[in-house]
Amino acid sequence: MNASAAQQSAQTAAMIAMSHVDKWYGDFQALTDINLSVRTGERIVLCGPSGSGKSTLIRCINHLEAYQKGEIRVGGTLLGDDTRTIDAVRREVGMVFQNFNLFPHMTVLENCMLAPMRSLRASKADAEATARLLLARVKIAEQAEKYPAQLSGGQQQRVAIARALCMQPKVMLFDEPTSALDPEMVKEVLDTMIALAEEGMTMICVTHEMGFARQVADRVIFMADGAIVEEAPPAAFFTNPRHERTRKFLGEILPKH
Repeated sequence: MNASAAQQSAQTAAMIAMSHVDKWYGDFQALTDINLSVRTGERIVLCGPSGSGKSTLIRCINHLEAYQKGEIRVGGTLLGDDTRTIDAVRREVGMVFQNFNLFPHMTVLENCMLAPMRSLRASKADAEATARLLLARVKIAEQAEKYPAQLSGGQQQRVAIARALCMQPKVMLFDEPTSALDPEMVKEVLDTMIALAEEGMTMICVTHEMGFARQVADRVIFMADGAIVEEAPPAAFFTNPRHERTRKFLGEILPKH
């Protein structure tokens, strides 16, 4: 097998494969030559300074942001601009945002039932059964009849995770899921994400929670100026970073001893 055939075979086998992806906002290049392959069941943590392109990268994976060059494949499907392909990929990819994005006029249960009924054509009874099961899984079953405004930030984020899981995704994307939370609420959300990881969910998480990265990640990826600067397993990433920019970043965010 020649090199290009081997590369294509690896991309086909990957759950997510990004090849030479470039993204611009007008004249500003937000992503530069992104190459990333994520295997089924792999847990990736993306970190880096603000504005480094982390959120843009994961938003391109489910076409919340369009990219201009390169290729993105999800589950072997080439992500293009046609609506049918985008919808098919989004059914495979769950996403949890920084600010929850729950519908305030719907109960927790209704928030979780909506997408399966509309997108998967699930019956109301099936959607409710799945929603209640997943709300129990994220340890928030007793809040099903409440509205988002009646919940704490940590509880709302766990509802957002349950809502994404109701679509039975093959991949979960987390965009700084704890950054809008008070410190005492961070642990309950991270514990939920750790449980998901332990169950084998394919995950890409943008976060500055380095304890989570050490515990859960198969690889930690450092980004700066729209490019991947360094990637390594947690042990190597935290103890022996190769690039000066990575060392500087870790020096700023890790606790001093």
